[in-house]
Amino acid sequence: MITKGQQVIQQWYKQKNWQQFPFQQEMEAAYLAGYSGLQNAPTGSGKTFALFLPFLANFINKHPDTYTTQKNNGLLMLWITPLRALTNDIRKAMQESCDEIGLPWQIATRTGDTSAAEKQALKRKLPEVLLTTPESLHLMLAQKEYPKMFSNLQIVVIDEWHELLGTKRGVQVELGLSKLKALSSESLVQSENNKPHAKLSNLELQTSDFGLRIWGISATIGNLEQAAEVLLGNDFPPERIKMVRANLDKKLEIKSIIPDNVENYSWAGHIGLKLLPQVMEIVARSKTTLIFTNTRSQSEIWYHAILDNYPEYAGIMAMHHGSLDNELRNWVEQALHAEALKVVVCTSSLDLGVDFRPVDTVVQVGSPKGVARFMQRAGRSGHHPGAVSRAYFVPTHSLELLEGAALKEAIRKGIFESRDPMLLTMDVLIQYMVTLAVSDGFRADELFKEVKSTYAFADITRNEFGQLLDFITSGGKTLAQYDEFLKVEVENGLYKVNSRRVAMRHRLSIGTITSELSIRVKWLSGGSLGTIEESFVSKLKPGNTFWFAGRSLEFIRVKEMTAYVKKSNSNKGLIPSWNGGRMPLSSQLSAVFRDKLDEVAHGIEKDEEVIALKPLFNLQQELSHLPQSHEFLIESFKSREGHHLLFYPFEGRLVHEGMASLLAFRISKIKPASFSIAMNDYGFELLTDEDVPIDEVLEDVSFFSIDNLLDDIQHSLNANEMARRRFRDIAHIGGLVFTGYPGQQVKNKHLQASTSLLFEVFTEYEPDNLLVRQAYNEALAFQLEEFRLRAALQRIATQNIILKVIERPTPFAFPIMVDSLGRERLTTETMEERIAKMARSYGAEGVAEPAENRRNRKSGITRKKGF
Repeated sequence: MITKGQQVIQQWYKQKNWQQFPFQQEMEAAYLAGYSGLQNAPTGSGKTFALFLPFLANFINKHPDTYTTQKNNGLLMLWITPLRALTNDIRKAMQESCDEIGLPWQIATRTGDTSAAEKQALKRKLPEVLLTTPESLHLMLAQKEYPKMFSNLQIVVIDEWHELLGTKRGVQVELGLSKLKALSSESLVQSENNKPHAKLSNLELQTSDFGLRIWGISATIGNLEQAAEVLLGNDFPPERIKMVRANLDKKLEIKSIIPDNVENYSWAGHIGLKLLPQVMEIVARSKTTLIFTNTRSQSEIWYHAILDNYPEYAGIMAMHHGSLDNELRNWVEQALHAEALKVVVCTSSLDLGVDFRPVDTVVQVGSPKGVARFMQRAGRSGHHPGAVSRAYFVPTHSLELLEGAALKEAIRKGIFESRDPMLLTMDVLIQYMVTLAVSDGFRADELFKEVKSTYAFADITRNEFGQLLDFITSGGKTLAQYDEFLKVEVENGLYKVNSRRVAMRHRLSIGTITSELSIRVKWLSGGSLGTIEESFVSKLKPGNTFWFAGRSLEFIRVKEMTAYVKKSNSNKGLIPSWNGGRMPLSSQLSAVFRDKLDEVAHGIEKDEEVIALKPLFNLQQELSHLPQSHEFLIESFKSREGHHLLFYPFEGRLVHEGMASLLAFRISKIKPASFSIAMNDYGFELLTDEDVPIDEVLEDVSFFSIDNLLDDIQHSLNANEMARRRFRDIAHIGGLVFTGYPGQQVKNKHLQASTSLLFEVFTEYEPDNLLVRQAYNEALAFQLEEFRLRAALQRIATQNIILKVIERPTPFAFPIMVDSLGRERLTTETMEERIAKMARSYGAEGVAEPAENRRNRKSGITRKKGF
């Protein structure tokens, strides 16, 4: 039997000339039957309406005769998104559908961009649907009498859950949901609507309430089932959980832009601008193109290069990245909707969910380092049901072409990265506890039960929870004598913040995104351009020119954390750099990359990228060796710099950083030596001024062993310094340091000094401190990817070791050695000049030498693993 709500929704689909996909029909049935769960659907498939419209149908079922006059219902739906930019587009689509159906509802947003006046208006009158972010949800929980705000709440939707999973913002969501579930349980009364499903008629089923529904929306990742478990928590009844999969055959066309002459294309050290003419040919053929870069600096450089070489695009080209002022970003998004832009150079700030239908082409500059990330970006084109997504891959150096082939293969086979959830992030829990204490307070036993219900804190002990209670009330064992850390008071078992100063400072600090302090960039005449990091501004002198937001700017002065600038006519200037720009190759993409190398070694040429790279692989084979899947290649040669050892695990930058230090330590146990280390996503280099007895080293069965791995890592790396760096963020999130009031931020060097001092005090006087323990765990898990390092060593231990003594860098070696240029402290040459000089000195400009010359110089030995 079709209900009134379903009839209304079906009529709306007919008016729009749309057809419901099977997954949308399945989603509707699951929602109306009272299920919670996870919806898995590709970008541009109608996943927002798949959840929103059943929610409307459920409301209409309850009010079949009065739904068109049903106003002021209170907050019924909370829609949480990871990016503020997503809320505006979704809000418009929801409001339009409500208006067309005849629901007199208000759809509103509450994010960091919402004005104080709008926030006050939301307090006075709550909308039926509120779109917000994890941070804003916690700010709502920090308000007095917050339970009233959620008293009518029926559903919470977590959009783009795959982006939050595996992050501290995801843990924030888990904790927020645990509180909303607890509030729902308290208000849920036994009534006819709460009868067991089996005793309800079909009509009753579709109009009943089963407590708070929680739904996540996720793109495809490798661990969808686990993602649902994390979202819903440990206490959610399994019989009320559904997984709805779209299973749509989204048409995706991927093509690599192949240089005309790969032999002469850069081996390393460039950002893809040599292929700018080919990219602009694609732009000219397309209606609207998004050019994705991996870093904000790269987007500034590409925008500047297009403007210099193709001035006719001025006025129909824009840039979009996270450091630009919100008004500028909003203007770009509106201009995209209005089809006023031909091309936008952007970063991950446009990765997610915004529906720009005029976009028909995506260009990815450089490897995205992950399959899921590339799929997300490719889906920005043809972002509506039935449309074709077109994506082009632009390699920034030759070997990246093989990553392009690996990307296409992984997508064909449906290989996607998993997002591992974060566990026992005590800094986030401390912040959450103070958040609840700032509002109405909490009782320890009740909160412990709620926290234990989350996936993140399922294993927290009562003793650990007690340590956190001591920490927020008395400063713990170490900080008890400092009033600064005594934030929460206990009154008759109620933990509460009574200090207005503590409450205000805490509300200003809510959030888990920490980065280097930013300085706002403003015109002297007024108006903001965005933010850049303090470390970049500290290097500028008055009169210096730099490029930002696509403009040439002259630096005037810094005052109160604001850099004042004016327009410059100079065509030259610095490009700001931001920390965190180097993403490592994902484990899934690494594995497919190694498979592709295996195909090359076996002469399989089914990919255009592999065919194009044949001269490069031939050169690698002639100079050294092309490793197969059962082989592990090590290259050795001498130069004026010293003795070079190059290893090729093809496991990603972070794994190589840890492995390089580990193997250097193990070598030093045989022969003491000092090493300089360089790495990229393909391998790493150990450089020393003394000859290394590599034959003797490889005879040792423990060289690639995982035995004593953690101890060796501790000895080989400055584990204390790594943990100290992680502790800076932990101290910020946990409220140990205050970054300052708006416009009066504490200088970054002062914050670093404060967190370093706290780390040293805890380490010396409270070695079992939970935050210090967390810092060491995070250093292993995220900075070194210890689990992946362990797996890589186990794989290498089963392979044949191929040791080649070479006379000059091979195509595999040269890119790693380019990375080593960063080891030099003082130089007056640009990086490009230094790379060119290095290429000339080794004859590695990318031009193949005559084969007979190479054969005359080639030498090497092959060693089979015999132990």
